[in-house]
Amino acid sequence: MNEMIENLKDRLKEKGYKLTPQRRATLDIIIQNQGKHLSTEEIYDMVKENCPEIGLATVYRTLQLLDELDIISKINFDDGCSRYELNTHEDDHQHHHLICLKCGDVIEVEVDLMETLEEEIENNYNFKISDHKVKFFGYCSKCQ
Repeated sequence: MNEMIENLKDRLKEKGYKLTPQRRATLDIIIQNQGKHLSTEEIYDMVKENCPEIGLATVYRTLQLLDELDIISKINFDDGCSRYELNTHEDDHQHHHLICLKCGDVIEVEVDLMETLEEEIENNYNFKISDHKVKFFGYCSKCQ
């Protein structure tokens, strides 16, 4: 985590920003809740516990900045709410998500099943794919 913070400091400094306590508190919550796909309001509620003076607008601006710096990704699960997750850059593509239509749970699918399809699309349409995002909607085991 310290390496990640140092990397963030470097990226912020390159763009003329500082790692303020509010930015650090927001990033800490995202790191501590990795894989949970938190909304801005959920992040704000958690940050406020340790940083009571922070405002919702500050959290919004911080998330926007972290997204612009490619430290986090903004995700839309078609539920009217933007969610965020930490960019780990473990591979070139984002992972896929299973979204339960009943309870709203989100399950990450780490297996990239799209490589063959990507190759076929690139060959058949002379189209160079840089990334893809796949969302599967259905019912989780608890809601079936």
